[in-house]
Amino acid sequence: MSFGDPNNPYAQGQQPQQGQPGYGYPQQAPQGVPPQGQPGYGYPQAPPVQQAYAGGGYPGVPQEMPGGVKAARVMLYVIAGFQVLGAILCGLSAATIGAAQDDPALKDEVQFQQLADYSTGGLWAATIAILLWGALAIFLAVKFGSGGNGIRITALVFGIITAILGIYPFVLVGLVHTVLAILIAVFVGKQDGGAWFNRPRF
Repeated sequence: MSFGDPNNPYAQGQQPQQGQPGYGYPQQAPQGVPPQGQPGYGYPQAPPVQQAYAGGGYPGVPQEMPGGVKAARVMLYVIAGFQVLGAILCGLSAATIGAAQDDPALKDEVQFQQLADYSTGGLWAATIAILLWGALAIFLAVKFGSGGNGIRITALVFGIITAILGIYPFVLVGLVHTVLAILIAVFVGKQDGGAWFNRPRF
């Protein structure tokens, strides 16, 4: 065994040749292999967590109120406006009948007697009921932005009852109410409406 044999790895005094790693020396990564922690060529980088979905939210969750829900909200405000007008007309009728009942000149009028058969107390009660129904419509419309599934169900019930009342007994004056109420129930009951009202809130 020769001490000077260059092929003997145990030879004394053997120095590592240039380009070969020796004992005690840190090894360098081969060419083309990226250092640990850095992405290499040909490997796609994953997007940041905040940019994984639009708006930083969850997939499938609407970040903006759907168009159908917006339309239903506007229709609720329209119904509320009609309710206010109806309450004003009903209240004026009650006040007019109440004042005319005290007029002795109208006691012999047959047409007035038929009109006077309507109770002023009933008309005032109807006025209050109309106002309360309009207030409920405004409340639901306001809560469309932040309300949950309970508001959705209440709006569905509101639309169904309003549509029925528009058909009977208020056929002539309730036709617009019926159309709007059916559209409200349809838009709120759709899939995107359900996704909006059931979205997670933090």
